[in-house]
Amino acid sequence: MAVAAGQRRGSAAFLLALALGLLAAAQVQGDQNQGAVFLREFTLIRRESLHDDFLSDLLHNHKTEDPSSRTARSEEDRDSLWDAWGSWSECSRTCGGGASYSLRRCLSSKTCEGRNIRYRTCSNVDCPPEAGDFRAQQCSAHNDVKYQGQFYEWLPVSDDLDNPCSLKCQAKGTALVVELAPKVLDGTRCYTESLDMCISGLCQIVGCDRQLGSAVKEDNCGVCNGDGTTCRLVRGQYKSQLSANKLDDTVVAIPYGSRQIRLMLKGPDHLYLETKTLQGVKSENSLSSTGSFLVENSSINFQKLPDKETLRIPGPLTADFTIKIRYAGAADSSVQFIFYQPIVHRWRETDFFPCSASCGGGYQLTSAECFDLRSSRVVADQYCHYYPENIKPKPKLQECNLDPCPASDGYKQIMPYDLYHPLPRWESTPWTACSSSCGGGIQSRSVSCVEEDMQGHISPVEEWKCMYTPKMPVVQPCNIFDCPKWLAQEWSPCTVTCGQGLRYRVVLCIDHRGMHTGGCTPKTKPHIKEECIVPTPCYKPKEKLPVEAKLPWYKQAQELEEGAVVSEEPSFIPEAWSTCSVTCGVGSQVRLVKCQVLLSFSQSVADLPIDECEGPKPVSQRACYSGPCNGEATEYAPEESELLYGSFQEFDELYDWEYEGFTECSESCGGGVQEAVVTCLNKQTRETVDETLCVTSRRPPQLLKACSLDPCPPRWEIGKWSTCSLTCGVGLQTRDVFCSHLLSRETNETIILADELCYTPKPSLVQACNRFDCPPSWYPTEWQECSQTCGSGVQKRDTLCKQHLADGSLLELPETFCSTPRPVAQQVCENEDCPSEWLLSDWTQCSVSCGEGTQSRNAICRKMLKTGHFVINSSLCPPLPFSSLTRPCALGTCTRHNRPVHKQSPHIMAIKKVYIQTRKQKKLHFVVGGYAYLLPKTSVNLRCPTRRFRKSMITWEKDDKRLISSAHITITPYGLIKINRLKPSDTGTYTCTAGSVQEHFVIKLIGSSKIIAREPASIREEETMRKPSLNEALRAEEKHVNRILFNGSKAEKRGHLVDPSGWYDYIVSRLMQYRGWPGENLESWEAQESTERNASSEEDQSREYSLPFTMITEQKRLDDIISNLSQQPEELKDVYTEQLVVQLAHEVFKSHLEHQESVIRASRKGLDSTSVEHPVHRHVSGFTGSLRTSSAEAFLPTSVDPVNGLRRPHQKPAILRKISAAQQLSASEVVTHLGQTVVLASGTLSVLLHCEAVGNPKPTISWAKNGEEVKYNDRMLLQPDDSLQILSPVEADVGFYACNASNALGSDSVSIAVTLAGKPLIKASRATVINTESSAVTVDIGSTVKTIQRANVTISCQVAGVPEAEVTWFKNKVKLSFAHHLHDGLLLIPNVSLSDQGLYSCKAANLRGEVTESSQLLVLEPPRPLPYLKDLTAVLSSAGTSTRSVLTSSSGTNMTISPGSSALIGCAVDGHPTPNITWLYSGKPLSLRHRLLAAGRILQILNVSDAPDGEFSCLAQNEAGLLTQKTSLAIQEYQWSADKLMACSASCGPKGVQLPQLRCLLDGVEVNISYCKEKPKPALQPIACNRRDCPSRWMVTSWSPCTRSCGGGIQIRRVTCQRLTVKGNSVPMSNEACAQVSKRPVDTQNCNRQPCVEWVASSWGQCNGPCIAPRLAVQHRQVFCQTKDGTSVSSDQCSSLSRPLSTQNCWTDLCGVHWRVSLWTVCTATCGNYGFQSRRVDCVHIRTNKPVMEHHCSWRPRPANWQRCNIMPCENVECRDTTRYCEKVKQLKLCQLTQFKSRCCGTCGKA
Repeated sequence: MAVAAGQRRGSAAFLLALALGLLAAAQVQGDQNQGAVFLREFTLIRRESLHDDFLSDLLHNHKTEDPSSRTARSEEDRDSLWDAWGSWSECSRTCGGGASYSLRRCLSSKTCEGRNIRYRTCSNVDCPPEAGDFRAQQCSAHNDVKYQGQFYEWLPVSDDLDNPCSLKCQAKGTALVVELAPKVLDGTRCYTESLDMCISGLCQIVGCDRQLGSAVKEDNCGVCNGDGTTCRLVRGQYKSQLSANKLDDTVVAIPYGSRQIRLMLKGPDHLYLETKTLQGVKSENSLSSTGSFLVENSSINFQKLPDKETLRIPGPLTADFTIKIRYAGAADSSVQFIFYQPIVHRWRETDFFPCSASCGGGYQLTSAECFDLRSSRVVADQYCHYYPENIKPKPKLQECNLDPCPASDGYKQIMPYDLYHPLPRWESTPWTACSSSCGGGIQSRSVSCVEEDMQGHISPVEEWKCMYTPKMPVVQPCNIFDCPKWLAQEWSPCTVTCGQGLRYRVVLCIDHRGMHTGGCTPKTKPHIKEECIVPTPCYKPKEKLPVEAKLPWYKQAQELEEGAVVSEEPSFIPEAWSTCSVTCGVGSQVRLVKCQVLLSFSQSVADLPIDECEGPKPVSQRACYSGPCNGEATEYAPEESELLYGSFQEFDELYDWEYEGFTECSESCGGGVQEAVVTCLNKQTRETVDETLCVTSRRPPQLLKACSLDPCPPRWEIGKWSTCSLTCGVGLQTRDVFCSHLLSRETNETIILADELCYTPKPSLVQACNRFDCPPSWYPTEWQECSQTCGSGVQKRDTLCKQHLADGSLLELPETFCSTPRPVAQQVCENEDCPSEWLLSDWTQCSVSCGEGTQSRNAICRKMLKTGHFVINSSLCPPLPFSSLTRPCALGTCTRHNRPVHKQSPHIMAIKKVYIQTRKQKKLHFVVGGYAYLLPKTSVNLRCPTRRFRKSMITWEKDDKRLISSAHITITPYGLIKINRLKPSDTGTYTCTAGSVQEHFVIKLIGSSKIIAREPASIREEETMRKPSLNEALRAEEKHVNRILFNGSKAEKRGHLVDPSGWYDYIVSRLMQYRGWPGENLESWEAQESTERNASSEEDQSREYSLPFTMITEQKRLDDIISNLSQQPEELKDVYTEQLVVQLAHEVFKSHLEHQESVIRASRKGLDSTSVEHPVHRHVSGFTGSLRTSSAEAFLPTSVDPVNGLRRPHQKPAILRKISAAQQLSASEVVTHLGQTVVLASGTLSVLLHCEAVGNPKPTISWAKNGEEVKYNDRMLLQPDDSLQILSPVEADVGFYACNASNALGSDSVSIAVTLAGKPLIKASRATVINTESSAVTVDIGSTVKTIQRANVTISCQVAGVPEAEVTWFKNKVKLSFAHHLHDGLLLIPNVSLSDQGLYSCKAANLRGEVTESSQLLVLEPPRPLPYLKDLTAVLSSAGTSTRSVLTSSSGTNMTISPGSSALIGCAVDGHPTPNITWLYSGKPLSLRHRLLAAGRILQILNVSDAPDGEFSCLAQNEAGLLTQKTSLAIQEYQWSADKLMACSASCGPKGVQLPQLRCLLDGVEVNISYCKEKPKPALQPIACNRRDCPSRWMVTSWSPCTRSCGGGIQIRRVTCQRLTVKGNSVPMSNEACAQVSKRPVDTQNCNRQPCVEWVASSWGQCNGPCIAPRLAVQHRQVFCQTKDGTSVSSDQCSSLSRPLSTQNCWTDLCGVHWRVSLWTVCTATCGNYGFQSRRVDCVHIRTNKPVMEHHCSWRPRPANWQRCNIMPCENVECRDTTRYCEKVKQLKLCQLTQFKSRCCGTCGKA
């Protein structure tokens, strides 16, 4: 309490001091306002805390104020005792919403009712972001005031519900909260999310209109006091369509400006955001954790719970947001969303458009335009049609410019409505083709009323909008002229003066204008020649042929051909006529007539068959006349020529040539030329006509002038594109581009410059071409290896049908898509010749039918050449032994006395045993059929006992090669072989052959490399490397056993194992590892050999036959052990081997002891007991000692060694596998071990599942069914031995039961299937396996596998079912071939790559049904570096040339850069999935200013000065691994250097100086000077140089003026020899002194050699130019520049001379025209304001009174063609229509508009 009291006293003292300080301020302000008292901060003081006398002093101790400073008192004030209100104070804040107050004074000594102060809001503009929170500013004002003796940094406490207008602050870093002031400053917000503000310590309501006391609120669209029509509510639900194939999807796109966004996701998937600002900047937010944060300046609240996610955004959004969903689990997800979307495109009514008439009354319309509220611009209408809430306002129509037109012009001007938008206008389609080409026809068109918007789009509207102008006609007559007719001229005189001859006439096709044209019917054409007879008899022989017409006649007589043009319709196109076939007389001409069509898409002409063209085909042959032969005279009268050509004279005078402007300059710079354009004009109409109408001889000469004389800047010279690298798909074209400068266009001399000197962007050097899909074609693979290593082999390859697509990808297609022949898939290889070899034929049949005989075979020596041919030559091969070609054979015994005998095949009596020699013995005897593990240097006798076969016919082979007797191996004729003293080369397989049967015996040496002395290769990896062949055999054997045991326990599947010798080696080696066996003491045997040789032969003999030191067991016993071992997992093989081998040793040694004791008893009679018993006792005691341990000690590797006393080591759990089948103890009880399948029958009452496990510590056993823990109950029991018993099994118990054994070191699990006879079961998993290191991974079907490339993936599909199910594998629903299967239930995918990704399915099917499970395989690729980064080039081009860039690398790169500049660092990496990139600086996260571009691949350092020397690195990481790349930036200053000097400015004399050469250096290396432009240049001091006397040289004066201005003159100058001294003086020298140095310059030259020119004008042309007044027109003449001798030159050469006029006025009757007007039509209304009438206005000739073109009258204003009429008020007594358009008004529903309702009173009244 004492503290609180002290606080209150301190606060009161502070407030009192504050009030006194404010009083002084108020005094000053009061003086300035002539008596008005304003206490701006009065609201900070609690009134009740101040004494009344203090307040009275405060208010009255002021100078009496001027009453004029008060505002006028209101009526209310006059009636009350209050004075008028004072003016408003300054705002308490400059932004963010403050408060201002006004005071008034009570004029009475009594108490006035009401308040003496009032408030209002002010400064209602948002504060800039850097301004900070207003409440926080007030708290921070107390930071320098001690509180309880120490300073604190105060932070605001907002949203205090009890007292929101007190200044409560919290000390930073503590829980201390203190009220530092009873009131916050006026204008402080009460709550952070509200506009309400604190005034005088009280929270006042503020509406969204920022007015005190206002209850106005924003609507859902954020519009203050809005009605919610500017936005629309969007709500919906999204259901996930995701899967392992589709990992993400878009939920909803929320546009810029949306508000009140709420989303809720239910399910395992995850939400994330993508944003795009209005400037196009894109970003992504993963929403990885719960919290509130800013995204693109929009506040976001995100909550992430285990089963749902919620997202709230109050808005408005400052960017376009796209909400996306990412796949996270197999269960489906759903998203509900709701938000308010702004309607950003709204209709806006335009102002009235300009009036249709300038006076006299017109119409004007409004329109509606679609307005984009975001960009504040008008857009196309379809944007507004998108929102159904938008209703387009109808256009408004009103009258305008109703003032009468001025009397002076007598008509009103119709505004050209085309120039205004969007006044409606009549729009017509083109006239249709005339119904007749001549003789009168009709043509029509459609006319509609249209509007044109700002974008030029035209749309039809109602016709009444266009009624202010007459509607255009829709039908008109056409081609009313007469059709062309044949006109025959007079006949020519007869071609002979006597007898019979020919006469000709000209027949022309004349049109209605009297001109020769085409179009007449050929059938009606009059003939052009006929015979004629002159009555005068001839007195000379008659000509054989009539004389043909002379050349001019015949040319006119032929019909003029019309030219034909190729069109898009097939048409006949004749080519030019050939020359005449004769040089004189009558011949023939031919031409080619083709049927052609124009292909519009390629603008090329194609030839078609003749029958494709319709209509008559033009003639392709005609007669021709080439003049008289043999010098015959030709005569024709001049009047005939006049007859033909005279009518064209008038055309010559009507048309003439004239210059009309110039063409564009031929060059844009460097000097070009322009040519004057010559056209043929109609002198009367001044219109351009066809050039054939002008006389060619009168065509004016070519007129040229120079242009574009400025020198050309450097520019890019661009070569032609190269041919495309590919004809389809996507190819590339390149071209040469270099910067060049044209020095002279006359010499065409150019120089090549650096690219920097061409300022325009360099054109691209490469472009894509032929970007279209290729047709499917064959793509052969590489040739495989040759089938033969020598000789003639073949190579094969695959050919696939593929298609190159336009995006560069290659698509594989079925073979039927490729239409071309398939490339060869096989070829002969190029090999060398093969070595020679013997080829043996098959053995012939036995030479006898019974008994003993022989067989033979042939041999040839063959050599295969590389050509494939063979050479047969016995001398090429080594000689063959005779035994290779002949062998004995034996058949059944021959019958005697012809008695029938039953024939039986031979039989070998083999013994299937395994022998292990334990001690050195000299000789051992064996029978074929077994295995023997023997010590070296032991002699062996091997016998092959047979029945029904002669022993002498037995043959022996070793390792498939025929054995021949030798000193070391002896083959006896009694079926016996003897091997003397075994050596390593004797190991192998010995085969005894008796006729058609064989038996084998395998010999291996103990201690040699031929026996495997350790476990099989599948157990130890190093053995795999040493014995690959054995490893493969063991693996195949293990798979074989697995296949037998997994599919059930059928007896027929338990056959003999494939090649058990590898397993035999393993078991024997384990037997020999026990103490006392000679496995490790083999080397000592050599030393014993010498002493043992002295033993008697009797002893040797007894040992040979009794085999006292050889262990013997049955092969079947080893096969059982192998079968058991093959079922065990790798980690259990040692455990089980130990168990099974000890059992085997016990069995073997027991039988051995029994046999040995009998041998010892027999030998005691003749031998000393110590010599025999001691070694036997030693062996027996050592071995049996190890057998006397308990089963647990013997079988488990973790037991204590009884000899050495060692502790058992710790061991992971391992479950023991048993291969026995399920035992049916009774009809109702089944007992089985793991790894089996139990089939439930209808009578099964109990199933017992055994599970045995080993491990140290002892493992704990638990059971699971189909991956879920088994719930034990009264039917599902866990037995004391950890077995699982199922009582009264039902169908729900079907499934895979897994026994799980676990201890502190690990766990093991094995499963067993329990099924019904019916649909099969598949053991499935739902795990996700990620493999980033191992080269092999194995998973159960149903799992998701993510693995690195080149790993071997095995997918296990364990199937159970009765009947037995068949397994089929699929990839992406396509069946896989059997080659992929390891065996049933396993799928091996070796060496996986990206192409192996997909969904792999296992389908198990039997007769009762099928079931399918699938696994997804995703291939991971760890991050790897790329050689380039495309994004970096794009960013560099936008960042400018001053920004330096570098790519990181694994070894590290370096870049030197100047301080203060910007740098771009690219991280070019790739991987699958795309790696995430993290940037580090000196191994730590970035803290300096930077930006990340291109999805984080590019780091932009905004100012490299922020980074001292250090290393930047990018860490690329994905599920497959990580990659670090790095670079170092060296900051180096650019600086100016002036250490080099330029060349001296003079070679001699007094003025030579050298300036230092400025260079820009970076680390001592010269760079472009642009890098130093920001650096101040050093001061350069010139240095004197070459200051010496100059040698003598010629000096010349300037040339004198030319003696003539044109036509050639001369100029002279003075030439002297002088010498310049070092002091700058010129000393005259003799000419000889200079002549020795150089040739004397000339002192005279020619000048002004250009010819003298003058302007020359032609005579004036006809007076037929445009009319400018009554009967007054303009005439023209040509003015050109020429030399004195009459040669025309460019007009520029006469530019200095005064140019004569080329046009003048002239009198002509053609301009005697005036406007003619008709009478006004009847007014459209009898009263009102809307009547109008029209009249016809034509331009007519004064003399002929015929209409002419209106432009002839254009020099005089055109009279009005319509006007207002009957403008008077209508009487109200009669309701009638005053316009004839009322029916149209009624149809358009315009009666509701006032102006139409009054004019159509009768019609609208009925409506």
